[in-house]
Amino acid sequence: MDLRKIKKLIDLLEESNLAELEIKEGEEVVRLSRVPKNMMPAPVAPMAMAAAPAPASAVAPAATAAEVAPANALPAGHVVKAPMVGTFYASATPGTPAFVKVGQQVKAGETLGIIEAMKMFNQIEADVAGTVQAILLENGQPVEFDEPMFVIA
Repeated sequence: MDLRKIKKLIDLLEESNLAELEIKEGEEVVRLSRVPKNMMPAPVAPMAMAAAPAPASAVAPAATAAEVAPANALPAGHVVKAPMVGTFYASATPGTPAFVKVGQQVKAGETLGIIEAMKMFNQIEADVAGTVQAILLENGQPVEFDEPMFVIA
């Protein structure tokens, strides 16, 4: 099968709401599948726990921990959010120190990190002066638009 045909099939899959597409042409078979954008694949560990019933005492501490620390709790301060979708990098090149660390003083306009989007590297700058309270992303982690990245107080 021609590469151009495969690219057209990928475009067809992206434009539709299909999750999977399989085309057979003679002996050649092309199968494309994707996870819808609003769904994330389920982690492996919860599926294993669902298969084997857990004692009630093991479930109770996990629920208590989840109630104490909500997943979206951020430290107090100004939140710097991602201006675009891409991949976050904490330093300019691999092996060099990160632009900022927790506890570091920053000035407005100082580079906090980089987002790579479509082979372009975009500097993320502090829009306020203060102390970096939290870095909410790992180096090389995908980032969504408007996702919290840093907290500055």
